[in-house]
Amino acid sequence: MMLNPADTAFANHLSNLLPEGVLRPPEPRYLEEPRGRYQGQAGVLALPQTVEQVSRLIREANAARVPVVPYGGGTSLVGGQVMPDGPAPLVLSLERMKAIRSVHPQENVLIAEAGAILADVQAAAEGAGRLFPLSLAAEGSARIGGNLSTNAGGVNVLRYGNARDLCLGLEAVLPSGDIWHGLSRLRKDNTGYDLKNLLIGAEGTLGVITAAALKLSPIPVTQGTALFTVKDPAAAIALLALARDHAGETVSAFELIHWQGLAFLAEALPEVRQPFDEAPEWCVLIELGLPQGVVAEDTLAELFEAAEAAGLVTDGVIAQSGSQRQALWAVRENIPLANKAIGSVSSHDISVPISDIPAFIERGREVVAGLGDFRINCFGHLGDGNLHYNVFPPKGQSRDQFRHMREAVKTAVHDLVHAFGGSFSAEHGVGRMKTGDLERYGDPVKLAAMRAIKQALDPNGIMNPGAVLKTG
Repeated sequence: MMLNPADTAFANHLSNLLPEGVLRPPEPRYLEEPRGRYQGQAGVLALPQTVEQVSRLIREANAARVPVVPYGGGTSLVGGQVMPDGPAPLVLSLERMKAIRSVHPQENVLIAEAGAILADVQAAAEGAGRLFPLSLAAEGSARIGGNLSTNAGGVNVLRYGNARDLCLGLEAVLPSGDIWHGLSRLRKDNTGYDLKNLLIGAEGTLGVITAAALKLSPIPVTQGTALFTVKDPAAAIALLALARDHAGETVSAFELIHWQGLAFLAEALPEVRQPFDEAPEWCVLIELGLPQGVVAEDTLAELFEAAEAAGLVTDGVIAQSGSQRQALWAVRENIPLANKAIGSVSSHDISVPISDIPAFIERGREVVAGLGDFRINCFGHLGDGNLHYNVFPPKGQSRDQFRHMREAVKTAVHDLVHAFGGSFSAEHGVGRMKTGDLERYGDPVKLAAMRAIKQALDPNGIMNPGAVLKTG
């Protein structure tokens, strides 16, 4: 289906239909993405304030067959928020639709507009004595509509689930311009197809999320954080099982950290204090969120004793204060910044079955070594099987010297992930960067169904063309 650019005539047409201030000339920040691999374009930028304005914009774009690129906080790492090729699109930013419409503490529900920044949603929940548990590095700039559109993960998936698991209902504008009023606060509603979960994770290719009914949880009375050294990933997995035996579902986060990540941190961000004089080969950051009457430090100490007796841990640090807890988390949270400073040849957001992680890591070393003298920083959300598996140049050399190897490294890693029954995209999405991977590894029946759904809901192909599914 041929698309048309959002040219001057189209912009003038929209200006006659919308209030002043909705349409603006494109700004460079809407055409960039964090990794700098794509340079976007835009014919016109729209910043609506109401769902009715979003509806009018989409309806007119559909009638004129103008592509639309929904824009949240711009934090996508797979290029879903920029359109580098094809006719210049209408870039639709939801940043002015940022209201917390209502909070229902007794129901554990909060209704927020799509442009609300994740940190502001968290603060609104906390103000009502509740927790919105979605937590990730970009929460100070990521917007909840984008989090839902990409089914964001983060550090608390182990206990609370992905963004999909934290949403009860949506308000959204479909490619026709029709508004779906689906802001249900119901926990049970078996009335046909689940349109909510179709739009969540679709990365703006099936419509625009404008508001969401979000699940809240009680705030844990006490939190406990510890960093335990383990001899290898197999011991870390055994420790996870032991932690759940001791603390049940109060285990909120369980992060695997490798020596290489700590070495990068010491090199690139020496101001970040590390708890061990000598960096261990492997360690695990554990977070517990506990009810009243349970002492977090005692629970973690008991876990360490049991793990030490089982031969799983060799050393450990248990936070004794809020500042110590923050210091331990600073180690984990700054590793991605250190990675960026070092500069990877190829970075991978992958998942494999948890019990297969040790074998995958061992086999991954062999596969990458077969391609060259690379360094590997493997770390991430061990509790849900999501690893950030990043490959770096040898010490003293830059990634620019290995740009020609990037595709070969990525393919080798993703081939191995596929062989282990894993996913090449655990939490970052497909965007534009991984459409080829989806075609290479995706189930043909699933891909055919996805294309049929896209054709049914968006027959003119205006919604975020080139994202998730290849065009042309």
